[in-house]
Amino acid sequence: MSRVTLAQWQMLAAVVDHGGFARAAEAIHKSPSTLNHAVHKLEEQLGVEVLEPVGRQVRLTEAGELLLRRARQLIESAASLEDVASRLAAGLEAEVVLAIDQVFPASAQAKALERFSEMYPQVRVQLHESVLNGGIEMLYDGRADLVISGIEAQGFLGEPLVSVRFIAVAHPEHPLHQLGRALDLRDLAQYRQLVVRDSALRQSANAGWLKAEQRWTVGHLNTSLDMLKRGLGFAWMPETRIADEIQAGHLKPLPLAAGGIRQVPVQMIFRDRDRAGPAAHAMAAALKQAVNEEHAQQFDSLE
Repeated sequence: MSRVTLAQWQMLAAVVDHGGFARAAEAIHKSPSTLNHAVHKLEEQLGVEVLEPVGRQVRLTEAGELLLRRARQLIESAASLEDVASRLAAGLEAEVVLAIDQVFPASAQAKALERFSEMYPQVRVQLHESVLNGGIEMLYDGRADLVISGIEAQGFLGEPLVSVRFIAVAHPEHPLHQLGRALDLRDLAQYRQLVVRDSALRQSANAGWLKAEQRWTVGHLNTSLDMLKRGLGFAWMPETRIADEIQAGHLKPLPLAAGGIRQVPVQMIFRDRDRAGPAAHAMAAALKQAVNEEHAQQFDSLE
């Protein structure tokens, strides 16, 4: 028995997706007779009916649904393979789109971008400073080449990058610091919590303890930091963003009996590592190197 070709599966998929031979023929620039022949030949080769008439249209049989579902995986794999080949033929990509969660150390981000600029000055960079699900949503939508996030992405393999420590802090003169004892969640519930809004458009979520009677939600960590320094509330903030403010006495860790410090593992996720171009890989390497250098500097400062 002769083998069914990928083109036959593609034509069957077109007929199903467009609701008939005529519309499919117009969409993929083939004649209806060509599509009809390809599908009937496919059925003959397989010994299974894959389409059945419904009025003037056609629909998949039960067997056809199963076969086409499997065939779509082949079609997508073939398209992906062709895309990889075209990227390799084209060479260096013109632009790299990044989605980096705001909890990622700002100094490491700046170092990585500076190093990347030296290596690929001609490559444009789009940087999206995301929060919570924002970067993951861009990943799912195919709008980012590389995502740095503290949230797992279903269907993608992430690479551990850094663990970010969050500390509950407030202004030294905030009423919580005037209690003069270890605090619990009941104490926090009486005061305003500052949180950063999830940048995802569809499936936004909140993170961290959110049971304060008052809550202000802002769009950026820097806004939250400014409000903290003005004594307008308390918040859990990335240690890398507030270390200097704590040292200068502008902020002070809250003396929580438990939960005052939490760790958030941050990972790096490629939209498609195999299809990523040399610039995207160089950006990933620059981010890893910058994080490693930051960690080494912190270790040296403790010695």
